[in-house]
Amino acid sequence: MSKGEGTPPATTRTGAISVRVPAESEQLAMLRALAETVVLMADFGIDEVTDIRLALDEVASALVLDAVPGSELDCAFSFDGDAVDVQVCAVTRSNGTPDQAGFGWHIVTTLTDSVSASQGAHDSASGGYPTTVDFRWVRGGTDE
Repeated sequence: MSKGEGTPPATTRTGAISVRVPAESEQLAMLRALAETVVLMADFGIDEVTDIRLALDEVASALVLDAVPGSELDCAFSFDGDAVDVQVCAVTRSNGTPDQAGFGWHIVTTLTDSVSASQGAHDSASGGYPTTVDFRWVRGGTDE
């Protein structure tokens, strides 16, 4: 084997990707598939992929259910070393962030290292409230 061939030295993988889709339940399968692909590309294991995909599904589902008809859902993933950050944004009809006392939120807080939700003032142009949910998953962080 000559110099330069073989396995490259280990490096920290970093990356970011975002997607905007109609805020419709039919898009959730595509978002789950994208999450799985991104997390696998970041060299996380299948159990880790499952946690992140399930957390994304809960967040995106909550936002889609309250989304202004005809609006879009923005989803951004970034990863760096042992962490994955996910941000999901939508324009929602309700004045308030997703129900943080519900079972879905409990699932997200259990599977992730941190989760937060924020909401902007009513935007008359879009007909709703800009709502964002961010969560972070760190390798080994939720198991310790």
